[in-house]
Amino acid sequence: MTTCSTHVLDAALGRPAAGLPVVLTDPQGTVVEEAATDLDGRVRFTADLGPGPHRLTFATGTWFDAQERECFFPDVTIHFAAGAEADHDHVAVLLSPFSYTTYRGS
Repeated sequence: MTTCSTHVLDAALGRPAAGLPVVLTDPQGTVVEEAATDLDGRVRFTADLGPGPHRLTFATGTWFDAQERECFFPDVTIHFAAGAEADHDHVAVLLSPFSYTTYRGS
């Protein structure tokens, strides 16, 4: 079984991005799970992904709008390949109103 999680930090304010909506989709684009980041900016999805490509889409525009902050990217979609041998994949995101960085975390 392969699961995934994400952790989003608001790099501009130096704190977790709490309440950010995230959608996990499978290779066909079917929604697997939907959630919002917790107070620590984290989501742990429970679905068994299976190996292959998946996507995490973050509703950044909605999230920044709720804070009355400007945003250049209204959503951020990260494509990643779930590992056949991995039992868990973690996608970390550093977010600001005009940029984002992502990497495979632990």
